[in-house]
Amino acid sequence: MSVTISARSALLLHSSALAALAPAISAPAHAAGTAAEADASAANVAAVDDEAFAPIVVTARHRVESAQSVPVAISVMDSEALEKTGNFSINQIQQQVPSLQVVSTNPRNSNINIRGLGANSSFAVDGLEYGVGFYLDGVYYGRPGQSQFDLVDLQQIEVLRGPQGTLFGKNTTAGAINVTSKLPSFTPELTGEATLGNWNYHQIRVSGSAPLIDDKLAVRLTIADTHRDGFLTNLYNNSKAGDYDNFSVRGQLLWTPSTNFKVRLIGDYARQKQNYILTLLDGYFTTFANGTTISNNIIDRAARLNYTLPTYGAFARLGNSNSHYQANMESYGVSGQADWDVGPVTLTSITAYRWWDWYPANDADSLALSVNLKAQQVNYQRQFSQELRVASNGTHFIDYQAGLYYFWQVVRGYGETQYGKDFAAYNLPGATPTATVANVAAATTGLQVNSYSDPRTTSFAAFGQVDVHLAEPLTLTAGLRYTHEDKTGSFSRFLAPGTAGNRSLLTAAQQAQFQVSDLSFSTADKADALSGLVTLAYQVTPDALIYATYSRGNKSGGLNVTAGGIGHTLVKPEKVDNFEIGLKSQFLNKSLTFNAAGFLTKVHDYQANISVPSASGATTFIQYIDNIPEVRSQGFETDVAYQPSDWFQLTGSFAYTDAHYVTYANAPNAPENNPNVNPVQDLSGTPLPGVSKYAWSVGADVTQPVSTGFEAYGHADYLHRSTFNSSATNSVYGVVPGYGLLNGRIGLRTVGGRYDFSFWVRNLTDKNYYITRSGGNFGLITAVVGDPRTFGATFRAKL
Repeated sequence: MSVTISARSALLLHSSALAALAPAISAPAHAAGTAAEADASAANVAAVDDEAFAPIVVTARHRVESAQSVPVAISVMDSEALEKTGNFSINQIQQQVPSLQVVSTNPRNSNINIRGLGANSSFAVDGLEYGVGFYLDGVYYGRPGQSQFDLVDLQQIEVLRGPQGTLFGKNTTAGAINVTSKLPSFTPELTGEATLGNWNYHQIRVSGSAPLIDDKLAVRLTIADTHRDGFLTNLYNNSKAGDYDNFSVRGQLLWTPSTNFKVRLIGDYARQKQNYILTLLDGYFTTFANGTTISNNIIDRAARLNYTLPTYGAFARLGNSNSHYQANMESYGVSGQADWDVGPVTLTSITAYRWWDWYPANDADSLALSVNLKAQQVNYQRQFSQELRVASNGTHFIDYQAGLYYFWQVVRGYGETQYGKDFAAYNLPGATPTATVANVAAATTGLQVNSYSDPRTTSFAAFGQVDVHLAEPLTLTAGLRYTHEDKTGSFSRFLAPGTAGNRSLLTAAQQAQFQVSDLSFSTADKADALSGLVTLAYQVTPDALIYATYSRGNKSGGLNVTAGGIGHTLVKPEKVDNFEIGLKSQFLNKSLTFNAAGFLTKVHDYQANISVPSASGATTFIQYIDNIPEVRSQGFETDVAYQPSDWFQLTGSFAYTDAHYVTYANAPNAPENNPNVNPVQDLSGTPLPGVSKYAWSVGADVTQPVSTGFEAYGHADYLHRSTFNSSATNSVYGVVPGYGLLNGRIGLRTVGGRYDFSFWVRNLTDKNYYITRSGGNFGLITAVVGDPRTFGATFRAKL
């Protein structure tokens, strides 16, 4: 449901959004000009012929435009589409956008990829930036975990595909997700929604807006609470795991002291709790691909401890963990946006400060054994950003916008690793002398090693973009952004105060192997980068636009502030060259929309997470960031929407993505490869992890009057993703078979939608599918699986 033409019933929604958004939440309305011109433009939109359809309004270029006039590959889900699907998180929204793929083993370890690019691993490293930028109401969110809360009271979500570094800037080499919430209204309004479903699912969402001073000051308050029991069962204590509990509140003030000056203030808080992650076992292997038996494999380890390994697979949704686990977090922030129309130009300022706190707990060994009792990293992230923009009003031979941007961030990490009584027997080979096992057991039982890291970023940028209207149908767009970044960081590892165990009993080699020795280092880096674009757009007809774009993107370098970083503390920036051609068209009096884009993206020095043994023959591993010489993503995408009447609509999207390593001769080994034969592997030419070569979605909406003042409606959508590999090593145990998911909703509502009651179902066919799958270096296969079938009912009222 990528670029969708809304039904005529949404005309007033979009026209009012055009008038309100222009002065209040984006840079000036380039297409609409001054505030008065914007109001006139909105009135014209509302008065279109009955056979026409209102345009989707986007702010993908920091100004209000129709999605069909923007020479950018963009997918849009407006508030109406979000209500139809019931989507309220980025993880769910990917079902409507085949080019978008979100992989989340927990909120901190979340990947957002577009066209196969963004990040190559679901394991987060605090010193690593990500290639897909997430923006909410003009504010960049520095960590992917901040995007994993409920998204409430939204105007729309825009998924911008391809580098967006000129205007969006900060680390958008793969694309950007631009989320816009609803504005405060000077007309009183109240919306309430209650949902009940299986798995004890319940959700309450309430949003209200009212004027405090007529035409001068308005307020909006939104509260949402979501709960769902877990889909997983921990056999150790028969408890549920993988549950979800999210509470969010957002308050806004809109101040309009005059027609040419507006200020929007936003404050928000969100809290999320999950009993997660319970690791699911999906099988075992005891030999390498060449037939050689794996020394000290999972069967040997379990036998030494008289532990019976389970025989069920991941889709039994059963785990067996004897240590505490959780995935809890909080996010809160304040922001202010001021827009001042001074006639020839509009000035915009966006100021924001945000907090994100992450509180995990993990049973790292995945078994009901006391091997690794803790392996977790608490995060306290803080960020401040300031953006100043100036943009020309109206339409001239040359239209422009320019700005300055400042960003500061610190991510404080507090790591805890604790060893249990079974650690020695589990890890040391069976031939190890009994006295050595006893000595290591005495040294490590109860031993806890802590760590601290604090990567900091200070970034300055200046940018500008111009549209040169060479002729009435031909526009040349050129943009340039200069960014300077200073990064510093430190890492230290130390014995936890009051810890049990006796580290002094271990040899220096054993301390290094088990990562219990003290360690400390610091690092710093400075970098300058240029990004930009050149686009030539030709309006073939009033309803057909073709364009060609070259864009250059940069993703800032990383700091290896982890235990593995001591030998290679700095990671080079990524450099991206993107070539794209596109078509945006409408036919049959705008009832049929067909958009297409073809792209070729080359990434040099692609940043990736690497895992290597902590020492020769070690059974523990260290992780750090490194650069892959070159990767490439190429393919094409199509979006179709057909709405012959008010009561029927069809949508479809297709994405072909060939994303692969071009040069990667010294890649870390897959677990099935014998390291004694080949310590590294050549992954040149193999696909990037997490990328389906083919992905497509279809959707249908039907509305039918059933009596005076009432109408019945139905919605269905289906997404298919082809087979992909979820492991960074392209392991055979990381293969995720292709799958398809079907969702649906049927309901009855009053004309105009004041009251609405519906039944819904997600994953209607109860499809078993993997999110990720991976093999361990001693033969343990683990997996994260998708949600089973869920269903429920929703009642919504708009007063």
